[in-house]
Amino acid sequence: MVLAADGTHMSSNFRGGSDVGHFGLAVKDYAHSTAPNRRFPDLITQRLLKAARAGSPWPDENDELAALAKHCTEEEDAAKKVERQVTKTAAAMLLESRIGEQFDAIVTGASDKGTWVRLRHPPIEGRLESGFEGVDVGRRLRVQLISTNVERGYIDFKKMA
Repeated sequence: MVLAADGTHMSSNFRGGSDVGHFGLAVKDYAHSTAPNRRFPDLITQRLLKAARAGSPWPDENDELAALAKHCTEEEDAAKKVERQVTKTAAAMLLESRIGEQFDAIVTGASDKGTWVRLRHPPIEGRLESGFEGVDVGRRLRVQLISTNVERGYIDFKKMA
């Protein structure tokens, strides 16, 4: 099982497969897990290492390891989603009393869902509701906070002239 830095847990070909290891570190045998929220993947890795050191059969079959890796990834994704929502809600709460104020910002993204800006101070991201036509990613601009929704974590700005 490879525990990637972004929290993705991938099963690789365990017995006789073509495991490429870690390209950046130039090592074939590699395991990585760091954060406390990855204790279950750590436990799986430790069980595999313990079995390998003892010369014992692996405690799980490949399909079981693949299912565990998938489950760990899904749980990590769910935790990240909650973390993002808490961050957005806290940011909206911080700015709630500052509606009408202007801020220096930089455009951080543009898609069909909208154009996004990050304030220089405080470093909070929100949606550019108006004045986004012809605005490119990386452009610095002045924005005005027009609304927040603490419950949903929404922060909306408009571009100033």
